[in-house]
Amino acid sequence: MTVIITLIIAAVTFGTVLMYGTLGEILTEKSGNLNLGVEGIMYIGGAFGLAGAFYYEKAAGVAVSGPLAIIIAILSAFAAGMAASLIYSFITITLRANQNVTGLALSIFGTGVGQFVGEFMRVSEGGYVALSNSLKEAFAATIFPDALVSIPIIGRILFSHTVFFYLAVLLAVVMHLFLRKTRWGMYLTAVGESPSTADAAGISVTKYKYLATVIGGGISAIGGMVYIMTTAGCVWNHEGLSGVGWLAVALVIFCIWRPLNAIWGSVLFGAMMIMYLRVSIPFIPTELYKILPYIVTVIVLVFTSMKNSRDKQPPASLGNNYFREER
Repeated sequence: MTVIITLIIAAVTFGTVLMYGTLGEILTEKSGNLNLGVEGIMYIGGAFGLAGAFYYEKAAGVAVSGPLAIIIAILSAFAAGMAASLIYSFITITLRANQNVTGLALSIFGTGVGQFVGEFMRVSEGGYVALSNSLKEAFAATIFPDALVSIPIIGRILFSHTVFFYLAVLLAVVMHLFLRKTRWGMYLTAVGESPSTADAAGISVTKYKYLATVIGGGISAIGGMVYIMTTAGCVWNHEGLSGVGWLAVALVIFCIWRPLNAIWGSVLFGAMMIMYLRVSIPFIPTELYKILPYIVTVIVLVFTSMKNSRDKQPPASLGNNYFREER
């Protein structure tokens, strides 16, 4: 039982990173934009999130506040992700360049920017860039009292996680309600399904595409920050983020573009990614564990395609630029 509980907690920790990346990409793809630059965006979010908290602590000194550092890290990562996504939006929406090529370029560009910022901080400080132990505890602490955490079995499973996990769950619920219950969410869905029809109905296709892509990129960037602040222990580690963005893109397909599915889907993917550390089978190579999420995604994609169910398909205009003159 202890091994299972430990596996679940580790899966939630890694899954939280994926949840932000997935939710951000779901919002982006709902507008019809396919942003394959999530990998680069998460690198940028990790670097700038750490930089925001690090330089805040350096400026505040002994008066440093844990909650304020968390807010600054979130806002720094979110703003950096929005800036990167704004570049993508301008190139693909305004200039109407190929989305796949632009996304891949953003992935390379973002990875380079993130590594540059991380190495710049390291060189400037003359060593590893890390937060103090007090701030590390603030980022790793749970928001619930010890009385709840100490409840046998369910206490650690439900109440021992960081604030980032509960914020991600709340974000998934809010995004679900936004897409299903609000007029603006329905407008966004209409833009992703048929931009020409939405345009004819008086909906600003450009505005909704820009907002969804830029905000979605900001949300994905928070995932990179969460990795650095939790899994990496508040120390810059560019190697650990490799592949996380691509996994988030795969998870969007696995979740069939539904925010609520991202909650359990990200935890499941997190478990598959770290299973080789907790449940080792001698005759199975480590590499096979790491490709399990992608295998599962392909299986889900095949099954959903065979059913031909419209509600399990991606937005109809996904990956296609909208040319109003062709309406």
